[in-house]
Parts: sequence; structure tokens; C-alpha cells
Amino acid sequence: MPRHEGAAARRSPMPPWFLVAVAVFAVAWGGNQFTPLMVMYRLGGELDLVFVDLLLFIYALGIAPALLISGPLSDRIGRKPVMLAAPVFSIIGSLLIAAGETTGPLLLVGRALSGVGVGIAMAVGGSWVKELSHARFDEKAKSTSGAKRQSMALTLGFGIGAGIAGSLAQFAPLPGQLPYILHIVLTIPTIIAMTVVPETRQSPHLAGGARESILSSLRTPSVTRPRFLLVAAMVAPWVFGAAGVAYAIIPTLMQDEVGQPVFFSALITFLALLFGFAIQQFGPSIASETSARGSLAAMGIVIVGMGLAMWMSSSPTVLSAVIAALVLGMGYGLAMFTGLNEVQRIAGPRDLAGLTGVFYCLTYIGFAFPAILTELSGAIEWMTYPVMLGGGMVIAVLMAAVIALNSRRGLPQG
Repeated sequence: MPRHEGAAARRSPMPPWFLVAVAVFAVAWGGNQFTPLMVMYRLGGELDLVFVDLLLFIYALGIAPALLISGPLSDRIGRKPVMLAAPVFSIIGSLLIAAGETTGPLLLVGRALSGVGVGIAMAVGGSWVKELSHARFDEKAKSTSGAKRQSMALTLGFGIGAGIAGSLAQFAPLPGQLPYILHIVLTIPTIIAMTVVPETRQSPHLAGGARESILSSLRTPSVTRPRFLLVAAMVAPWVFGAAGVAYAIIPTLMQDEVGQPVFFSALITFLALLFGFAIQQFGPSIASETSARGSLAAMGIVIVGMGLAMWMSSSPTVLSAVIAALVLGMGYGLAMFTGLNEVQRIAGPRDLAGLTGVFYCLTYIGFAFPAILTELSGAIEWMTYPVMLGGGMVIAVLMAAVIALNSRRGLPQG
């Protein structure tokens, strides 16, 4: 660690991990502020309904390459130079979305760039937070502190960003611009704050190690470990699968049942993620070092949540919508924490960010759910929401069974 960075970090009133976590929070805010506004774009009538749902998936497509490339890249060249790009992408994304309220191409590019920013923040920012949550930088840190801090920063950003954006869109002027302008103003200072945070990952060849090609350094050896494939990868799609049902499908089903659908969507999103944040406080107690107890608990909550969503979709009411969203939010929160905790004990120092990126890439499979369900419900008569959500619950049960059968397999030794 360069001396001037260490001195600057010690002078900062905030611990280094917190400065990075705030940047992760801001970028997550920018990524999810769009979600409650989907109702506004649908009701506007100028965009195709499937196109609006597709914007959620385009966001995930922006995230995927960022996750797969930025993580291993930061393992090679360091966390700071890569993570500093995340808020920049997020700001540009918000600018384009604000400028293109009814313009499809601008919305597509803006959402994709927002996704790129979130992908970098998740893989690189999360790994940086994990490494800064070490006794060398934080004497109070525990073995689970990195996963907890990372998941909390993301969840708070996703939740608060959605809540404030939806409220502004419902009650303030310029609903298609003001939420994004606020995000830009809040995100700019995080770039400056990260400049004093110490680097935690030095390039291997600069440290005297063997040189390797860029393609070789982008490999993630830990991805083939059985515990990743049979535990972490099983819970991953349900992180945003649960969240997507909670704050995309449920508000869509309720938009004709409530008087202020944009605000209701924002409220549902905020409450779901608030409950996700709350259960993450208990994540270290729920997880076990000797089994996949945490992942099984997360899948159990997801299964119950999918069942409640199936019930709610057959006869939508405000109460049933809120209950289903809260349970799915808890499933999201615990699945996020336990998945990250598994990744951080599976990965070696060389590919922590790389494996984190692969895990997050798998989580975003869940963001395809809303667009798929919307398309199927319109194309196939018997593919109703209760049928599709019930099918999702059955798939979740099968994936939970895989985790249970491999609960103690491939645990780290010592």
C-alpha cells in the first residue's frame, strides 16, 4: 500500500471500507431507481409493455459483462482503478435515461450503462469492501463482516434509491428527470472519496510474481469447485428472482387496484428491500461454517414467498401484495448474504473478485423473470401468473434439494 494512501486513509474520519461501501450504495441507487418508475413508463402509453420489462433485462445484460470482466481485471491491476469507473458509468446512465424519457434507444443505452456501473460495484467494490474488512484495516472486523457490509450497501442502495425515485415521480415535478438528477448529484462526491482509500490488490507481476497474459489472468479457477456449483450457484438466481417478483411482478399486478401506482410500486420495492436489509443483520447467526444452513434457510423463505405470490396473483389485494413482497424481500436479502459468504470462503485471494462476479452474474438470471412472465402470459392462454409462479416455486424446491444434498460437501479445510 502506498504510504500517501495509508496516511490519507488514517486521517479520514470514516473507515476505508465505509468510503467504498458508500460508492457501492450510490451506484446501486442508480441501478434500481428505475424499477418503481416502470409503472410510470407503462402507464405513459408511449412504450410497449414488453419493452418496458425488457429494460429490466437490458440492465442485467449490462451487468453481466461488467461482472465477468471487471472482477478478474481488478484481480490483475488492482481494485481502485477499476472501481473508480463504476460511479462514472452510473452517472452517464442516469443522464441518458433522464434525457430519453420516451425515447427507446436512449433508455436502452442508459439502462445498459447503469448495469455496467452496478456490475463493477458488485464485483470490484464488494471485493474491495471485503479486503478492507480485515484486521489490517479494521480491527473490529469479523470473518463475515465483508459479506455483511457488501450485501447491506447494495440492499440499502437498491431500496432507498427506489423509494425516493418513486416518491419523486409520483408527487414532484419532472418525474422523468428529477430522480435521476438527484442520483447524479449524490454520486459525484463518492468518486472523490474513493481516491484516498488504500489499494488492497497489487498486480501479481508487479509484486514479483510470474507474468501471465491478460486472458490467463481473467480465468477464475474457483468456479469449477463443487461447492460453488452445487450450493452458491443454486441459490444465486433466487437473489434477484425473488426481488424481481417482489418489485416488478407484484406492482404490475396491482397497478389497476391502487390509486397511486407509481408510489405503490416504490413503497413495495422499499419495504421488500428493507426487510431484506433487516434479515441480513442476522445473516452471520443463520449461516454455519459446517454446512449450507444459511442457503437452505434462504431458499425456504424464497419458496414460501413464491407460494404467497402465487396466491396473491390469483386475487390481488393490497394486503396480500405487501405480505408476499415482504417475504420475498427477506428471501432476497438472506440469499444475497449467504451466497456471498459461500463465495468468500470458496475463492482464493487470486480470484475473489472473479468468483464474486460469476456469482452475481448468476443472480441476475432472476431479472429475466418479469419479461419472460409478461411475454408468456400474453402469448399462451393457460400460462397465467398463478401457474407460472407456482412453477417457479417447484423449481425453487428442486434447487433447495440440490443444496441440501451437498450441504457439507467441499467445505474449506481448517
